[in-house]
Amino acid sequence: MHKLIRRLLGAVPVLLAISFLIFLLMHIAPGDPVTLMLGDNATPEDVARLRGELGLDKPILVQYWDFLSRAVRGDFGRSLKFGEPVLKLVGERLPATLELAFASLFVAITIAVPVGVYSAIRHNSLVDHAGMSVALIGVSLPNFWLGIMLIYFFGGQLNWLPVAGRIEYGIEIKSITGLYLIDSLLTGNFEALVSVAKHLLMPAFTLGAALAAIVTRISRSSVLEVMRQDYVTTARAKGLSERAVIWRHIVRNALITIVTILGLQLGALLSGSVVTETVFSFPGIGDLLIQSISARDYKLTQILILMFAVTYFVVNLLVDFLYSWIDPRIKF
Repeated sequence: MHKLIRRLLGAVPVLLAISFLIFLLMHIAPGDPVTLMLGDNATPEDVARLRGELGLDKPILVQYWDFLSRAVRGDFGRSLKFGEPVLKLVGERLPATLELAFASLFVAITIAVPVGVYSAIRHNSLVDHAGMSVALIGVSLPNFWLGIMLIYFFGGQLNWLPVAGRIEYGIEIKSITGLYLIDSLLTGNFEALVSVAKHLLMPAFTLGAALAAIVTRISRSSVLEVMRQDYVTTARAKGLSERAVIWRHIVRNALITIVTILGLQLGALLSGSVVTETVFSFPGIGDLLIQSISARDYKLTQILILMFAVTYFVVNLLVDFLYSWIDPRIKF
């Protein structure tokens, strides 16, 4: 427990440094939120008055201290662009991004782990070379290009899938968790379930393709390394079936590396969703971040980027716990 507390305390200065860096970069970047709000025809008096009301006429360090002291009390202020509390906006958009991230992770794991394991078992076979070639292509393709191509073929040419949004217009869904797939299952709304799944399919594949390619290569390399260990030879010498050797001894011991990559990439999925959500007009955190940066919405941008940093920390902490579950010899 003391190690966990030490990890949590160690994250505090890191998050403070990140928050200050974000705050500083946002304020020195070109553009003025007051000018964007009032327009080019605003008088200097109007600009000065609004800057005073928003507290933007104070020194940067004073503004940062005001932001920090309010944040500690749970008050993150109101968005300059939307005029609503920042936490309310984040709470409305976060479920969409989480749903997209976990759907992408599911797509990646479903494709990558079986292909990586099978490629390692059939090392240097035609299947191995084909799997690694596809993985190399997946790593090389930019997300935005893949998304645009999917929209063009499956949305434009074939008209099989919707190209924007989370659910078809006119279909109502009762919000319980904010995750539309789960909410539609909980309420038995199968019309909404089908619509949500269709809207989620292309963005999830776009975001998960690069991750699947990375995990495939890592899975193959990890399994190949474990296959050369003496305890695998011993397991075979004891007469265990090949299936038991593969899944009980090889794959389980290779999971440490795979889980590490998945943990790191889950954080990357949340931050990488910015591009994918923009391409598919998916109403999540990434789309909200683009709007806040364009409007120089300081408070909203700071909270969103800080949230990504906290996500990386939490995911890495969970990965450490998974290590001890996969291999009890590892101490947290």
